[in-house]
Amino acid sequence: MTVEKRIELANKSLKGISIGDAFGESFFGETDKMLNYIRERKIPETSWEFTDDTVMAIAVYDQLKINNEINQNQLAKEFAINHEKDVNRGYGATARKILREIGEGGNWKEISQSVFEGMGSMGNGASMRVSPIGAYYFDDLNRVKELAIKSAEITHSNIEGITGAIAVAIGTAIATQIKLNNEEIDPIEFINRIVEELPDTDTKSKIKKSIAIPYSYNIETVKSILGNGSKIMVQDTVPFSIWCAANNLTNFEEAIWKAVSILGDRDTICAIVGGITIMSTDENRIPKDWVESVEKFETSEFMKKEKGR
Repeated sequence: MTVEKRIELANKSLKGISIGDAFGESFFGETDKMLNYIRERKIPETSWEFTDDTVMAIAVYDQLKINNEINQNQLAKEFAINHEKDVNRGYGATARKILREIGEGGNWKEISQSVFEGMGSMGNGASMRVSPIGAYYFDDLNRVKELAIKSAEITHSNIEGITGAIAVAIGTAIATQIKLNNEEIDPIEFINRIVEELPDTDTKSKIKKSIAIPYSYNIETVKSILGNGSKIMVQDTVPFSIWCAANNLTNFEEAIWKAVSILGDRDTICAIVGGITIMSTDENRIPKDWVESVEKFETSEFMKKEKGR
């Protein structure tokens, strides 16, 4: 496959992240009101502006476009630069600390490993930005894992945070494979194929547990088992996101509505689900008004321009 086609696939995944991200961000507000919007399939009044989820995913995409891989020093620098361009994109406190210190010239590896008393972060930030890697190297899962780890380590040195990034990247690669090969896959096989690629962690165990959860379960029951991102931890975010994507691989719109219905960290969950399911969904099942309404990452200040690459 040509490099141009791989870039096109990574761009598509980034588009899914941006739509899911901006969509999910639109549903923060008074809980009963948001639940009514969801029941009515109505989007609250919104600017369709994406958050740090997409901003950081843009940097990952840029690395693939420039280097066909992840240069960790370059990526760390771009994360920090883009953070300073707009600090009000929803970054968490730990991410802000890490990116500020990197921007001041600190060593990203030492900074990443020093947080949480030397345990490193097990937050969901590495998972929300990684899908373009899975789309780009969909036909080489070992490469996907390698680059997912490299992209995660800059801010998430904890094995749980890294596992979440691997899971989402592998999920995106599989979704891309089945679309390009015109294959069908059931949710259990999809999840099992992801689990096979993961290190032994709590995140892996919880993703595996999702196999036994019927899609018909009440969303509150699903939340009690898999979490909804409220803890901002990968174990509380990625298992549901994978389960949601697995059950809606060919229906991007339904996947996003299901993702937001669990509330919690709704922009990040929708971004993860969007980045995966857009790769396996036919174009006619991706709402045109969502595509047209979302903030355009291609022309944003966060995207490196061709000139001076």
